[in-house]
Amino acid sequence: MVHAYVERKALAHSLNDTKTAVQQLHMLASAIVTVIIIVISLLITGLATTKVLVVFTSQLLLVGFMFQNTCKTIFESIIFIFVMHPFVVGDRCVIDGVQYDAEKIYYPNSILLTKPISNFRRSSDMGDAIDITIDVSTSVDDFNALKKAIQLYIESKPKHWNPKHTLLVKEIENVNKMKFTLCVQHTMNHQNYGEKSARRSELVFELKKIFDNLGIKYHLLPQQVHLMHVDMFGNGGMSM
Repeated sequence: MVHAYVERKALAHSLNDTKTAVQQLHMLASAIVTVIIIVISLLITGLATTKVLVVFTSQLLLVGFMFQNTCKTIFESIIFIFVMHPFVVGDRCVIDGVQYDAEKIYYPNSILLTKPISNFRRSSDMGDAIDITIDVSTSVDDFNALKKAIQLYIESKPKHWNPKHTLLVKEIENVNKMKFTLCVQHTMNHQNYGEKSARRSELVFELKKIFDNLGIKYHLLPQQVHLMHVDMFGNGGMSM
C-alpha cells in the first residue's frame, strides 16, 4: 500500500508538471500564430504594404537576434521535455555521475540536454557486487563448500536474487590473502534504494554466517614488534 501511494503521488506530480509545460507551450504557440494571422490579415486588406512588411520583419529579426540565447533555450527545452523526456517526477537518477533522490536541484534544460542521465526506474534488473578477502591457506574443499553455500542461499531467495551469480577470484595479495568478488543480480532495479540496501545487507550477514560455519577466516601476516625498556630510576639507561 505504501509503494502504491508513493507511485500515485509521483504520478500526480509528473502529470502536474507536464500540464504546466503544455500550457506554457500552448501560450507560446498561440502568440506565434496570432502574429502570423495579423501579418496575413494586413496583407490581404492592403493596410500594410510590402515596404512596411519588410521593415516589420527586419525588426522581428533584430529582436530575434537580441534574444537568440532565449530562443535557443526555449527550443532546447521543448526537445528535452517532449522529445527526449529522460525522467519524470519520482525517478531516481544519476546526472553527470551524481545521484539525486528527494533533493530539489534546478538545472537549466539546456545544460541537462548535454549531460549523461542514468534513470534507475527505467532500468532493467540491476546487479550488485560484494568484495571479500579470505586467508590464502583456505583449502580448495572449503572454497568449493563456500560456493555451494552461497548458491543454496541465493536459490532460496528467488524473489530477491536472480539464480545466476559469479564468484570471481581477483588476486592473491602479500602471499597471505585472497581477494574475490561475489557478483549477484537483484530481481529489481535500484529505484527503491532502501529495499536494495536491505537485501544486500541480508546477503552480507548470511556470508558472515557461512564463513563462521565453514571456519573460513583471514589472518594477518606476523608483524615485527620492538620492545623497549626505560629506566624509571633516572639512570639514563635504555634497553631493547
